[in-house]
Amino acid sequence: MNALIPQRDLPRQLLAALSGGFALFIGIVLVWTIGYQLAYAGRIFPGVSVAGVDLSGLSPSEAAVKLSQTLSYPNTGKLLFRDGERVWVASPAELGMVFDPTASANAAYEHGRKGGMFTALSRQISARGLGADVAPVVIFDQRVAYAYLQNLAVQVDQPLAEAVLRLEGTNVISEPGRVGRSLNLDATLIYLGSQLQSFRDGEVPLVIQETTPRLLDVNAQADLARTMLSQPFTVTLPNTGSNDPGPWTFDVNVLVNMLAFNMIDSGGVPQLQVGLDANALRKSLSDLKVLVDRTPKEPRFVFDESRGQIEPISDSSVGRVMDVEASIAAINGALQRGEHSVNLVVAEQQPAVTDQANGAELGIIQLVASQTTYFYGSSEARIQNIVTAASQYHGLLVAPGQTFSMGSVLGDVSLENGYAEALIIYGGRTIKGVGGGVCQVSTTLFRTVFFAGFPVVERYSHAYRVPYYEMDASGHVDTQFAGMDATVYVPLVDFKFTNDTPYWMLMETYVDVGARTLTWKIYSTSDGRSVTWETTGPQNTLPAPEPVLEENPDMRVNEIKQVDYAAEGADVNVTRTVWRNGQIYFTDQFQTHYEPWAAVCQYGPGTEDPKKLAKKSELCAGSS
Repeated sequence: MNALIPQRDLPRQLLAALSGGFALFIGIVLVWTIGYQLAYAGRIFPGVSVAGVDLSGLSPSEAAVKLSQTLSYPNTGKLLFRDGERVWVASPAELGMVFDPTASANAAYEHGRKGGMFTALSRQISARGLGADVAPVVIFDQRVAYAYLQNLAVQVDQPLAEAVLRLEGTNVISEPGRVGRSLNLDATLIYLGSQLQSFRDGEVPLVIQETTPRLLDVNAQADLARTMLSQPFTVTLPNTGSNDPGPWTFDVNVLVNMLAFNMIDSGGVPQLQVGLDANALRKSLSDLKVLVDRTPKEPRFVFDESRGQIEPISDSSVGRVMDVEASIAAINGALQRGEHSVNLVVAEQQPAVTDQANGAELGIIQLVASQTTYFYGSSEARIQNIVTAASQYHGLLVAPGQTFSMGSVLGDVSLENGYAEALIIYGGRTIKGVGGGVCQVSTTLFRTVFFAGFPVVERYSHAYRVPYYEMDASGHVDTQFAGMDATVYVPLVDFKFTNDTPYWMLMETYVDVGARTLTWKIYSTSDGRSVTWETTGPQNTLPAPEPVLEENPDMRVNEIKQVDYAAEGADVNVTRTVWRNGQIYFTDQFQTHYEPWAAVCQYGPGTEDPKKLAKKSELCAGSS
């Protein structure tokens, strides 16, 4: 009867059995491995091949011979390169490939012999059951391949070209753009090396980088340019009247010189825009703007003192201003639509005062200032100029807060505008010129503004003391008026003052030719201001220089006349205090320096003794 084994001894017995089995397995593996190694000592393990050539059981030298006899790929293989419809074929040898059979055989021999025991055993078993294809050892001379690919690049590469749009006379020439292409040699070499390593025929991708031009096709822009140049382009004023300027036509030759092709960004996409050059167009339109722009004309009034009302004496008119930039856009917009005419962009400017305005609305309810100057002894030409210049200001309105410029109203002093030649001061001399006497008007306004208490912004005195501007009602010189003159010479010299009241101002001018007087009146609303003033009178006086006698080729022999009068030099300082409601509103000073001035007499050619003639004629006193 068998004895029962105690349960506590079962695990120990089981462990002993397993250990014995594992030891037996290891022993069998070692025996098989050693036997397998001995069986194939010096020979390539079964299932090992190079580039598909089975080398099982061969020694490395035998394998090298077999490989060299079997693998002719370097010379007979074919590698294809393709670019569109163009194809190039080369052998691996032509591309720098050299096969090393000995090194390849040695690589096959080493398969299953490297690594740890289990790694080597695993590779041996895998090769025997599944096969193992060892990569051939290849020498790849990239310099040869690079040279071959460079030759391809010469045929493949093409430079990028932008589309071209240009003018030849009035002809529009367009040329399409071209995509830039460049063979990437380094990237292509990587693909080539991989294909050579496979020892198989095949196609090697050419890595070509393409660069797209910003402009590939400009045919549409060329057609548009041809349309623009197909006929002249006309610009007109909108709502033209019978006296309005225009229209203006740009002929084709002008358009050609102004046509421009500009690159613009349209939502991130570059586009070629065809149109007239903005700078050239701006210059042309700026010239037209002088003709187009028209300052709104305020109505003119006179004050009817009997009724306390203003009465219109001339109508207002609407002004206009050309918007140059908007007109440029309108012209180019029309051209791009294929149109050949467009209206200029013009904004109307309404006058500040309507013809129906009344004095109460404007604050013109009373006479606030009036001054009169005298011009006894003036020539007919000088009187004509005084009348002409004074008429420019009769009935004018000055807005509240406005700085009034005499020059802006006076305009061009010319024979065409009704002025005559009379004596003027110019370049340190009294000479004959158009407009002599205009300063009688500016002096009268200066005094009116002075005694009305309005701020004077700009005032210039004459170079020397002029008797007309110091005359009193009796025609005698009153030195209290020295330093109380003002000159205007457009556009260099101006007289300006500011209407610093909240009321409109109406100016009236009256010339009494018979009495030789010029009166300037200002109507508005008195704000309680009054004026006190002091004058130093002429100081630091200097005697006039010796008289000057000069020949005038336009005069007759023994004819003599005085054209300039002696005046002593002096300095005058006038102080004005403006009061308002018993308080000093402001104080200002007007400092004037007069140069000493020589009397000038002119005589005709051939006069024997001009000095004697002057003395006899009692002209140019002081001549000897």
